[in-house]
Amino acid sequence: MRRMRSLRTVLTAAATTLAAAGLALAGGGTARAATPLPAHVFAPYFEAWTGESPAALAAQSGNTYLTMAFIQTEAAGSCTPYWNGDTAMPISSASFGSDIATLQANGGDAIPSFGGYTADTTGTEIADSCTDVQKIAAAYEKVITVYGVSRLDMDIEADSLDDSAAIDRRNKAIKLVQDWAAQNGRPLEVSYTLPTTTHGPTGSGLAVLKNAVRNGARVDVVNIMTFDYYDNATHHMADDTETAAQGLHDQLAAIYPDKTSDQLWGMIGVTEMPGVDDFGPAETFTLADARQVYDWAVDKGIGTLSMWALQRDNGGCPGGPAADDCSGIQQNTWDFSRIFAPFTSGSTHPADDFSVTATPATGSVAPGGTATTTVKTAVTAGQAQPVDLEVSGAPQGATTTLSPATVTAGGSSTLTVATTAATTPGTYTLTVTGTGSSGRHTASYTLTVTGGNGGQCTAAPWSAGAVYTGGQQVSHQGHAWKAKWWTTGEEPGTTGEWGVWQDLGAC
Repeated sequence: MRRMRSLRTVLTAAATTLAAAGLALAGGGTARAATPLPAHVFAPYFEAWTGESPAALAAQSGNTYLTMAFIQTEAAGSCTPYWNGDTAMPISSASFGSDIATLQANGGDAIPSFGGYTADTTGTEIADSCTDVQKIAAAYEKVITVYGVSRLDMDIEADSLDDSAAIDRRNKAIKLVQDWAAQNGRPLEVSYTLPTTTHGPTGSGLAVLKNAVRNGARVDVVNIMTFDYYDNATHHMADDTETAAQGLHDQLAAIYPDKTSDQLWGMIGVTEMPGVDDFGPAETFTLADARQVYDWAVDKGIGTLSMWALQRDNGGCPGGPAADDCSGIQQNTWDFSRIFAPFTSGSTHPADDFSVTATPATGSVAPGGTATTTVKTAVTAGQAQPVDLEVSGAPQGATTTLSPATVTAGGSSTLTVATTAATTPGTYTLTVTGTGSSGRHTASYTLTVTGGNGGQCTAAPWSAGAVYTGGQQVSHQGHAWKAKWWTTGEEPGTTGEWGVWQDLGAC
């Protein structure tokens, strides 16, 4: 995957170095325990150079597992790993340690990823950079023990696919670490993330896997990047995901002839890029594509679902080109995460469901004016469904309209509140209710009607048991009233124009 934004250093710590001999660790401290990942897991990539908190974004987006990108060396020839190759971000608890611990405490985990497009094109992917297999293995082991993780990802693309010596070193190091993990009773999986065509990886990607077999290195997941095809064709991205994965399945069958078809599907992972990818609009992955891929992934029983990247899962740049911080399409924030997150349970299709929000959630209007807000719906699980909208809680003397009154989940409606000169000033909470086949969801819109005394009546409230004489004033139902003569038990607003109570207006 590509790293498009510049590095921003937000964590500072002294750089550490790995021991040169064997798999010994320098300053690793007590090794943290690891928990195996689920058989089916959604783990979107987190761009680790942005200065954001992975734990915070995971909580906001509803994700429990993240793939952390990327670990690489500072410069070609080095054997010391850093997050993003930044010496201020060593492999230590000071760099993402508390975030990863939070993910784990919440029932999830992180998958540290080595490599990535930048590292693979600058010689800083650790096996490209370091010629000592023992030191490469030590780097892997340090990441595992410092963060207590149970899977490492190797993102190998571009120039790294052509470095046969580095491919061999990497797989030899993986074998060493897998043996170490087995001897110490630690769960450990290794995934390879590789580029693909619409019919599976090319020969260079397959050569990485074949070399792993020759070196006795176990590959648990082969994760293909089902985007950036760069073939100058117009794509239906969900369909192309299916054909690419089928091609990979058939290729894996030749490499691992002893595995069943179900086991091969369980080895497969796919990574999507939400919205417009690096090639351009011809490769646009939509929310409809995401729902299709989700259903297909559950049916096939693939092992891993991912996307590049979590920070893109928002509609902040609709109609724009590929970016690292938005999808380039119309969407609500975390729409893709909501579709994919249930995959971690992996066994069933999620029931259809939707959400309702009002944007903006507040507004103000003078009596006689109108206020509007946009009522947005989104598919939060399963497929889109018709949603009937209605609104309640409007102030007396105001009317509300929703245009349209029925939308398909994912669509929007305009709520208009029209007040009259008699509308009582004050603050009101309007409730928009969306009703679909899966149930009801609501959103609140707070409307302030300005003017008068800010909704506060100064006269004493009317009392049914009190005696009033001509000229006395009371407040009742947001209006001020004046008695024309002696009265008791007659409610203001019910005696008519010629009755005892004179309406002095809203207060």
